[in-house]
Amino acid sequence: MSLISPACRDALQHWLDSLGALAGRSENTKSAYQGDVADFLSFMTLHHSERQGLAALERISISDMRAWMADQRGSDVGARSLARKLSAVKSFYRWLAEREGFEPTAVLSTRAPKFTKKLPRPLAEDAARAMLETVELQSTSDWVAARDVAVVTLLYGCGLRISEALSLTGADAPLPQSLRILGKGDKERIVPVIPAAREAVDRYLQLCPHPQSLGAALFRGVRGGPLNPRAIQDVMAKARMQLGLPSTATPHAMRHSFATHLLSAGGDLRAIQELLGHASLSTTQAYTAVDTARLMEVYNRAHPKA
Repeated sequence: MSLISPACRDALQHWLDSLGALAGRSENTKSAYQGDVADFLSFMTLHHSERQGLAALERISISDMRAWMADQRGSDVGARSLARKLSAVKSFYRWLAEREGFEPTAVLSTRAPKFTKKLPRPLAEDAARAMLETVELQSTSDWVAARDVAVVTLLYGCGLRISEALSLTGADAPLPQSLRILGKGDKERIVPVIPAAREAVDRYLQLCPHPQSLGAALFRGVRGGPLNPRAIQDVMAKARMQLGLPSTATPHAMRHSFATHLLSAGGDLRAIQELLGHASLSTTQAYTAVDTARLMEVYNRAHPKA
């Protein structure tokens, strides 16, 4: 940030503040955007051999943008990451241009590099069930085993992110028929809780040696503190090795599996979007590609070849 002029630093901060106030962006998203735009502004300072004030930013040319893109590619920034950085820069420039009254065509007309979007990597239904059963076998302590099963059941049975599952507190127990979840960007959603998840949490609570309190974390580590997500990542890594599953069989894959299996069973895409807490339907639509790919696999295996 030392390479950026005070005026640009102030503008960047005002833009970040507006993101939080108007768009409900999460702190992680704002932090990533701040880094992306700050790097861009620092590059322009070095590129022009002088600090870029607001007036200089208005004069950014197509040639400048090409130089920045080339610098990023030369620094081994991948196409996906570069597209994200460009998106952040464009967002900042739209805001700045409206505020300062200039035309940001050179920046906004810059094309993002093409990249293949990664599809979600869900587990097959039998693999997801096997994961739940095998997770329980990874601990010699009954209460830890019950805890791990309860967390993974919430990921698969309710489509929670691991951070959302571990944010539950004693006030949420016993689990009701539906939970009010605060997700990314402080977006709130209501998630139905299946009986299997309620039963798994009840069993964990019966065995947990640490006393529960309304404000404390529902899921506890061995010493009684809040459960670290790394513990669930590790136990799933051990289980997938026993099952011969790929490295993509992670806690987040259980959430992907929740969405994909609902879709396969005829679930409505809009309803699944609400359950997952996606801000955009296009994010949820990635699961239709997974479903289609699986259908084609079955077709190619079963259809008689001429």
